[in-house]
Amino acid sequence: MGPYLIPRNTKGEGRILFIFSKKALIYTTVGLIIGYLTYRLFSIIGLGVVGIVLLVLLSLIGFGIGTFKMPNTNAFEITKKTGGENIDDVILRAIKFKLRNKNKIYVYTKEEK
Repeated sequence: MGPYLIPRNTKGEGRILFIFSKKALIYTTVGLIIGYLTYRLFSIIGLGVVGIVLLVLLSLIGFGIGTFKMPNTNAFEITKKTGGENIDDVILRAIKFKLRNKNKIYVYTKEEK
């Protein structure tokens, strides 16, 4: 009789501290670095509280971009086309489109007479 693999739920085992995946940790770290730079800038001016709020906000935005997916709903056109995809993939694809095509879209239609 050979070994038998018992199926188990492995979801979440690749996460760090139960909430951070590798990608979410990277995006959160980038948000923290940008937030820290804005905190230092605002603390020089004398608005340290505003800098702390921006630091927290930018790190939460980074975490959201790295973790969540686009909602799958028909309410908006962008969610019809990108529903279920990672937010960072959608953002990167939009940036590549803007850089590559210079905002030109060619539509070919077939006219029937």
